[in-house]
Amino acid sequence: MILIGASGHGKVIADILILSGEKEIVFWDDNPLAVIPGFSVRPREHTAKENIILSIGNNATRKQIAGSSSYTYTTALHPSVTLSGDVLIGMGSVVMAGAIINPGSIIGRHCIINTAAVIEHDAVIEDYAHISPNGTLAGNVTVKEGAWVGAGATVIQGITIGCWSVIGAGSVVIKNVPDYAVVVGNPARIIKYKKP
Repeated sequence: MILIGASGHGKVIADILILSGEKEIVFWDDNPLAVIPGFSVRPREHTAKENIILSIGNNATRKQIAGSSSYTYTTALHPSVTLSGDVLIGMGSVVMAGAIINPGSIIGRHCIINTAAVIEHDAVIEDYAHISPNGTLAGNVTVKEGAWVGAGATVIQGITIGCWSVIGAGSVVIKNVPDYAVVVGNPARIIKYKKP
């Protein structure tokens, strides 16, 4: 198993893989100073490879690498995940310890569903999105491509979170969030827009 990105996020994914029975894990990282104790860290190879996960927390960087390579990606699910039988999870996505994903939900490619996140019924999480630790999405929420829902944020039912937007930690989202917006607070309000 190859993890691209020797970082703290990579350490968590390596732990998931070890708990799932994976015996051989190697990190690729272009930073010559990158070190993960107990693991081999080598420069990234650009030939076609299988069994790869992008262990990079930055949504845009995951998209850039995924779009510029011919790698074949796999998923990682912590053994403690509660996953409804009809949930769909795209290649390259990771689901961390204690996360709950309920019926009818769809998780895109290269998403991060972080520790103890709750994804209620019929949610759609598009490619490269990140639901941070303890993030809670009520039923029928849509999180568009590249959006980041911060730690402990809550999104009420039926809301759409726009592409590449950011929901600040602890925010409570009660209305739709536009593309590229950064929102914070309770109730969440727009404080600025990111550049597309």
